[in-house]
Amino acid sequence: MRFDTLDDWLHWQESLHPSEVELGLERVRAVLGCLGLGKPGFIVVTVAGTNGKGSSVAILESILRAAGYHVGTFTSPHLLRYNERIRIAGELVADAELCTAFERIDSARGDISLTYFEFATLAAIDCLYRHGVEIAVLEVGLGGRLDAVNVLDADVALITPVDVDHVAWLGNDRETIGIEKAGIMRAGRPVVVSDPQPPQSMLQYADELGAPLALAGRDYYYELQQGVPSDQWRWATGGQSRSALPLPALRGDFQLANAAGVLMVLARLGERFPVSQQAVRSGLLAVQLPGRFQVLPGRPMQILDVAHNPHSARALAQALTRQPCPGRTLAVLGMLDDKDIVATIAGLRTLVDDWYLASLDAPRGATAAGLQEALGGDGQCFDSVNAARAAALSVMGDDDRLVIFGSFYTVAAALA
Repeated sequence: MRFDTLDDWLHWQESLHPSEVELGLERVRAVLGCLGLGKPGFIVVTVAGTNGKGSSVAILESILRAAGYHVGTFTSPHLLRYNERIRIAGELVADAELCTAFERIDSARGDISLTYFEFATLAAIDCLYRHGVEIAVLEVGLGGRLDAVNVLDADVALITPVDVDHVAWLGNDRETIGIEKAGIMRAGRPVVVSDPQPPQSMLQYADELGAPLALAGRDYYYELQQGVPSDQWRWATGGQSRSALPLPALRGDFQLANAAGVLMVLARLGERFPVSQQAVRSGLLAVQLPGRFQVLPGRPMQILDVAHNPHSARALAQALTRQPCPGRTLAVLGMLDDKDIVATIAGLRTLVDDWYLASLDAPRGATAAGLQEALGGDGQCFDSVNAARAAALSVMGDDDRLVIFGSFYTVAAALA
C-alpha cells in the first residue's frame, strides 16, 4: 500500500493533480472501468443544486433508513472528518476501509491523474458496491453535467434551488447554471425539482431529453396545516397525500421545501421502495446535519450556518427573522475570496448589530481586511474564526445571539 494512514493519502491526493478542480467525466469513467465495477446493483438518487443539497440528502437518508432500507450516501465537503463524506447505514466509513479503497483506485488508475474530489467519488462508489446497499444517495459537488458523481446514471434526479455560485466553472447567470445542473437528468427517468422558480433552461432541457419532471407547486404541493398545531404540515401529489407530518428536525423554514422535494422522490421510488407514514414521521424527526442553522446549547445563543452565497444568506436571514432575539445580534464572518461577498452580506446587514471578521486559513480564504472592505469599513478584524468568536462572546449578554457563518471552513473551525 502506498500509504498507511488516511491523512497521508489525503495529503498526497491534494497535490497529485495540477489543479484543484478540473471538471469532466473521462478520467473517472476510465478508472471506474479499470476497477471492474459493472452496472450498479443499487438504485441511484443524484442530488444537484446550489443550496439545500446536503439537507435533502440527510432527510432522504433518514426516512429511507427509518423504513428499513440499506442506504449509502456520498456528500461533500466535510466539516470535521473526511469520513463524513461516505456513510453506510448511517455510519461513517472507517479510515482503514477508505485506505483500502484508495489503494484499489491508485492501482487501477495507472498514469491517469485524479483530483482530490475524483478520488473521493471513486472511493464512495467502491464502498457502495462492496457494502451491497439498496439505495445510494449522491450529492453533486460542483455543477452536475461534468461533476464526477455524474459518472453513475441517476434512477431519480433531485435538483434543489439554483442560484449564482462557482461562476468561474458554471457561468454567471441562473439560466447557464441551470443547464449544468440539468446534466444529471437521464432520458425516461424521473426528475424532481424543488426550486420554486427553476431556470427555464432546465425545464427546456428536460423536455428535449424526455425526462419526466415533477415541479414544486405544479406537480406536488405542501403547506402548513390550518386548524392544527403549527408544527404539522401536509404534502400532496396526484392521488397521494400525507398529512399531520412533523416539521423536519433541521431548523429553518426552507427545510420544509427540501423535505417536500424528498417526499416527491420517495413517491417516484414508491413502487420498488414503499415508505410508510410512520417511517416518514420518524425520519423527519430524527434527521441531523451539523452546520445548517445549528443552535449550540447554552447562553448566549450561538448559531452555526454554512451559508456562503447570496441565496443561502437570504435563507439564513429569513430564519433569523422568524426567531426574534431580545438582545443584539452579532456575527462572526469568514468566507472564501471567490464568493460574492458583497451580495452575501447584503441580506444580513440590517439584522447584524456588530461584525467580527475572520481571516480563513484555507485555500482561497478571504482576509478579514477584505471582508471589512466589502462591508464598507465596518467590523473588527481577527486572524482566525475562534479569535473573532472569543472577542464577540466577551461583550455579549445572555439575551444576545451570535451567528457564525460564511463557509464550511468557518463552521468547522467553530465546531472544532
